[in-house]
Amino acid sequence: MSLYIDVNYESINKYKEELCGDKVEIIRGSDSVVVVLADGLGSGVKANILATLTSKIIGTIMSNGLDIDEAVNTIASTLPVCRERGLAYSTFSIIQIFNNGEGYLVEFDNPSIMRLRKGKLLEIETKSRVVSEKLIHEARFTVIPGDLFVMISDGVIHAGIGQTLNLGWQWGNVCEYIQKTYKKDSSSKSVAKLLLSACDSLYSNEPGDDTTVVVLKAKKPVKLNLMIGPPVDSDDDAEIVRRFINREGKKVVCGGTTSQIVARVLKREIKTSIEYFNPSVPPTAEIDDINLTTEGVLTLRNTLELLKTCISAESTMNDFLKLNKKDGASKLAKMLFEESTSIFIFVGQAMNAAHQNPEFPLNMGLKFKLVEEIAALLRLAGKHISIEYC
Repeated sequence: MSLYIDVNYESINKYKEELCGDKVEIIRGSDSVVVVLADGLGSGVKANILATLTSKIIGTIMSNGLDIDEAVNTIASTLPVCRERGLAYSTFSIIQIFNNGEGYLVEFDNPSIMRLRKGKLLEIETKSRVVSEKLIHEARFTVIPGDLFVMISDGVIHAGIGQTLNLGWQWGNVCEYIQKTYKKDSSSKSVAKLLLSACDSLYSNEPGDDTTVVVLKAKKPVKLNLMIGPPVDSDDDAEIVRRFINREGKKVVCGGTTSQIVARVLKREIKTSIEYFNPSVPPTAEIDDINLTTEGVLTLRNTLELLKTCISAESTMNDFLKLNKKDGASKLAKMLFEESTSIFIFVGQAMNAAHQNPEFPLNMGLKFKLVEEIAALLRLAGKHISIEYC
C-alpha cells in the first residue's frame, strides 16, 4: 500500500495580537510526512518564539530519523520553563505517517488528536511514559486511505468560553461537529477552514486564545498528466502524444492546437461545445479517453487565479465551492488542487500562430510563466510536480 498525505492548517491569533502563539511545521520526506503543532506559553511574541523553536527542533530531529526522546531531551535542555507559573514553555503534538501506512503519534499537554474513518470517530489508544520529566502520550497505528486526522491547539476547546458558551467548546463537542460536517470528498484545507471558522464564530470574532487546526487526510496517490501546447518540432507530435497517453493517471489537454494534435494522433474526434458557463473562460471540448479538454492560455490564467484564492490564508468556504462550477478553469483547478496528488506536465514550446496576432497580445513567455506559477502553488500545497518541456 502506498499513501499520499494531504496536509493543511489554519490559524487565528488571539484578539489584538499581531503574532500567533501556535506554530505548525510540516516536513515531507521520501518515505513519510512529519507534522508538528506547538503551542507556546501565553500569547504574542514570546509564545510565537517558543512555539517556533519547539516545532523547528522537533521537526528537524524527527525528519532525520531520530526518536522522540532525543527531540524532547533537546527541547528540555534548550528552552526554559516559566518561573512564575512553573509551566512548560510549549505544549506539542506530533504525527508521522509513512507512505506504507504506519502511523506514529506523540502528544504533550495538547488536546488529543481526532481520527475519523468513514466519517466516524475512531479512537487512537495511547500509552504514557516520562521523557525528561515530561509525561507524554504515544501511539502506533495503521493508516488507510480515507482516514482523517484533526490536530488542534487548546484555543479550539476554549472557543466561546465566557461568551457564547459557559465552559467553552469541549473536546467531545468538537468531535461531534467534525463528524456532522464530514464529507467524503472534502479536502484537508476545507475541513480546517470550516472548523476554524466555527471557532471564530464562537469567539464572536474576538478570539480569547491563539487557535489552530491541522488536518491530515490519507489518500491513494492519484496521478494527473497535463499536456499544454504543441511540441517545438512537429515531427515529435506522435511520440509526445504516445508518451502522454501511456502514462498512468488522468489526462488533461490544454489548448486548441494541442487538442487537434492529440485527436489526430489518436484518430479521435473532437466534440466541441459552444456553451459558456463563465464569460471569461472559453468552452471545453471532449476527446475519447481524455478526462478534460480545455482552451489554453485564458483557461490557465483563470485556473491560476482560482488556485491562488483557494491556497490563500484569506480563502473562504465559498472560494472552495467555486471549484464545483462547470467551466474549464474550475474543473481544471479542482482536478489539480483537490483530486490529484502528483502531476506531470508536458509543456510544448512551439509558437502558436494565434499568439502572434497584435490584437491578441499573448506570447510564449506568458504561457511558461502561467505553468511555473501554477506548479509553484501546487508544490506549496504538497503536490509532487514534474515538468517536461518538449
